[in-house]
Amino acid sequence: MDQAANLRRLATERDRSSASLLEPEQESSRIEGEVPAEVAEETSNEPVTTRVIAVTSGKGGVGKSTLSVNLAISIAKLGKKVLLFDGDLGLANINVLMGIIPEHNIYEVIKGKKKVQDIVISTSYGIDIIAGANGISQLANLSDTQRETFVEQLGELSGYDVMMIDTGAGVGANVIGLVMPADDILVVTTPEPTAITDAYGMIKSIVANGKEKSIKLIVNRVPSAIEAKRVADRLISISSQFLKTKVESVGFVFEENLVQKSIRSQRPHVVLYPGSKSSACMSHIAARVMNTAPAEDSIGIFGFFQKLLGIGQDSEPGMGVL
Repeated sequence: MDQAANLRRLATERDRSSASLLEPEQESSRIEGEVPAEVAEETSNEPVTTRVIAVTSGKGGVGKSTLSVNLAISIAKLGKKVLLFDGDLGLANINVLMGIIPEHNIYEVIKGKKKVQDIVISTSYGIDIIAGANGISQLANLSDTQRETFVEQLGELSGYDVMMIDTGAGVGANVIGLVMPADDILVVTTPEPTAITDAYGMIKSIVANGKEKSIKLIVNRVPSAIEAKRVADRLISISSQFLKTKVESVGFVFEENLVQKSIRSQRPHVVLYPGSKSSACMSHIAARVMNTAPAEDSIGIFGFFQKLLGIGQDSEPGMGVL
């Protein structure tokens, strides 16, 4: 090797050495100084606007609550922080499906006996729940001051990416009251003719109450993808034709004996049988729901309960039915 080549080699090695010496220093400077943009975005202290999703149905017996539990867990598996709120006033059973015995419920918060943090249950399934929300019906008896105090407490639940509400079935005032302030509405039906008719009735009630936000459809307990498409296409078509509203299908769930087994064992089927067809369906629905853009006017948990109770200037007509 000639001298020039040797010098070039030495110069190259020196430059590499200098670079290696500088890299830790530069990294240290970056850590002590400005946070990289990609990290800053993840660690931002800006408050999270919680996406409120109401899961509802036109009739009972379509598997709505079971679907709510498993969908909430499936969304949590996508890296989201999820709160599942049991809003079924008549048959509050989210905790039963998960094998959980709650010590407190929202009624105690309404009465001022407990703070909202006291009734939130952290589960082993990666989601938090508020169980047995039977006390919601008592909100109608509160004074304006008590309502505002209650809503302020619920504002402390901010920080969740998603609050999913399992509403009751049917088109009663309490159900519609929970559905209308939500960012997204998931209407659950099955291939049974009565379920399809009642699902349409629910969509009609939502439209009649002035809901212009996202209405999504899930067909549960289907024997085949073809049957699921038939049901979804029918509801989408008649909603467009007679209600002039867009309904989007976000998926279906196969009928499987494994789902009934998981219900009897009081464990979610996406946990007990993660490799099942029904669990794969739930993962697909979770991705579809979360990949759609949230409502531009999303107001989070605090705003949701304000509208629910008819508090504030931004309350819409038809709100505050409780």
